[in-house]
This record gives sequence, C-alpha cells and structure tokens, in this order.
Amino acid sequence: MNKKWFYPVLILSTLISTVVHFTVHNQPLQFATACLSLLFWAAMLGKATENVAHYAGERLGGLLNATFGNAAELIIAIFLVKEGFFDMVKASVTGSIIGNLLLVLGLSLFAGGLKFKTQQFNPMLAGHNASLMMLSVIALFVPAVFLQQLPSAKINNVSLIISGALILGYFLWLYFSLVTHKEELGEKIDGMPDHVEGEEPEWSKGVSILLLVVSTAFVALQSEWLVHSVEAVAQALGWSELFVGAFLIAIIGNAAEHSAAIFLAMKNRIGAAVEIAIGSSLQISLFVAPMLVFISWLFGNPMNIIFSTYEIAAIAVSAFIASSISRDGSTNWYEGVLLLIVYTILGTVFFVV
Repeated sequence: MNKKWFYPVLILSTLISTVVHFTVHNQPLQFATACLSLLFWAAMLGKATENVAHYAGERLGGLLNATFGNAAELIIAIFLVKEGFFDMVKASVTGSIIGNLLLVLGLSLFAGGLKFKTQQFNPMLAGHNASLMMLSVIALFVPAVFLQQLPSAKINNVSLIISGALILGYFLWLYFSLVTHKEELGEKIDGMPDHVEGEEPEWSKGVSILLLVVSTAFVALQSEWLVHSVEAVAQALGWSELFVGAFLIAIIGNAAEHSAAIFLAMKNRIGAAVEIAIGSSLQISLFVAPMLVFISWLFGNPMNIIFSTYEIAAIAVSAFIASSISRDGSTNWYEGVLLLIVYTILGTVFFVV
C-alpha cells in the first residue's frame, strides 16, 4: 500500500461519493462513486485486519475480519428485509456464501500459490470447516424439500427453530475452536512461525483496532448507498434479480474479504486467508442468514428459510469443491484456478436464468 497516494485518494473518493449521493440524482453515477470509495475502504480494512491478526493470531484475526467484513452484508440485508425484498436477501446470502468459497478463496490460493509453490494450514481445522460446510448445505436443503407444502405459519415456526439451532451451533463452534480446542486448531504447522519472519505491523495494536472499526463503518455506509442505486443500474442493464443479489451485491459486499485474504495469502499466511474466506462463508450461513429470520419477525413480516433450487444447488456445488480442495490442509495456485472456474460457471448460468 503506497501511503503517498493511497490516503489522499481514499479521502477524495469518499468526499466525491458523499457529494454525489446527496446532490446528484443520477443513480448510475452514485453507484460508480460508491463502488470506488468502497474498494479503497475495503483495502484499508484489509490492511487494518492484517495488523490486528499480527497481535491476535491467525485464527482470531481471521475471525475478526470475517465478522467485520460481514457487517456490511448484514446491514444491507437488514434494509432489504425491512422492505420485504426476501428473494433479494436470499440471493445475496447465496452469493455471499459462494463468493467467499469460490471467488475469495480461489483468488487467495491463486495469488499465494504464484509466490509460494505449496502453502499449508492446520488440516484438523480444514476437516472441521468441511463438516460445517456440509451442515450449511443440509440446513438449506432439508427445509426446501420437507416444508414446501406446509401452511406458511408452520413454515415460519419451523424456520425459527432451524435458525435457532444453527445460531447455537455456530456459537458452540466458536467456543470449541477458540477455547476448548484452541491448541489443536491453532495456526502453527510443523513448527512454522505464526508470522512471516522479520515482518512488523505498520500500526500499534490500538491504532489497528481503531482503523478496523472506522474502516468497517465506512464500508457499511458506502454499501448502503450502493444498494439504493444498484437496482436501477441492474434494470438499465437488463440483469435479473437473482443475478444482482447473488453476484453483484455479493461481490461488492465481499470486497473487504477479497483484499484482506489475498494480502495475507501473498505473505504466506494462508491459514488466516482460509479462515477469512471459509470462516466468512460459515458465518453467513450459520449466523447471518438465521439471524435475518429472527430480525424479520421484529419487523412484523416473517421471512422463512426456504431457498430456491438454484440457490441450494449453487451452495452445494461450492461447498463440495471447496471442501474437496481444502480438506488436506495444503493448497497451490491450480486449486485456486479450479475454484474460479466453478465460480465462472455459476455466474454464467445465473446470468442467463
């Protein structure tokens, strides 16, 4: 990150986006300026997370980035739920899951693999992540098969029970991985150091945390502005609601994870990069999506947990290939290419559906 031009451009892009949002009634222009500002704030978020990870460790640092990165997506989804755009919400959840498993993880493995022939992370953690990915698929597949013909009241009640179970499972996973089995799932592999030798953080611990919070706030703000204009832009381009939610909004919402995971992978810290990509996907499927079901009840307009066949198929395919590639705890650049090919396939079919 070149400080000489980055910080001035960051401030300038934010000012331009703010002025355009409040004074110019041109939604394509609002969309473009919000995208530009969001990308720079995502880069700042990635750099701040990299520094926090240095102090907190790879696993906790990756979890922090997944959480802060998903904050923007959660805020966007809450606004959509409040307006009753449930199909768009489910499409964006689907896009976030497959985007993290295929695009973010794929780019990270590819970028890191070009610099390092083989990269390794904890195989036990990889196995647990694979199992949790399968849980995510089961949690979406079962309601879609068994609840379709039930009255809406029963569907909503069962959706609450399933959502509660998933949220409980997610918090128990955090307790398991960060407390009771912290050592077994730690970031050290065969005596390798936690961090790149000789690498020092750019900022102090306090400054890193402050910048992480500030960056997250601006990412969320720019994301909200972008949502207000993205529908008009999509209609002008003739894109479907499914494609907009699953790919356009998801790619923009995942910008923070994109930059942070790739930066870490290129520094041979693939453990943190995988934790960001897969951890973020698991957080979306096991916490964010179920939480949106509860939030919808607070708005008096319940949303169920039944996803479409297209969405379930996309998530299942993504979980299968990501699990197959990451389960052994070893990665290379070609495995990143495989993930990106699958993402391209899904993006193509979603575009024409």
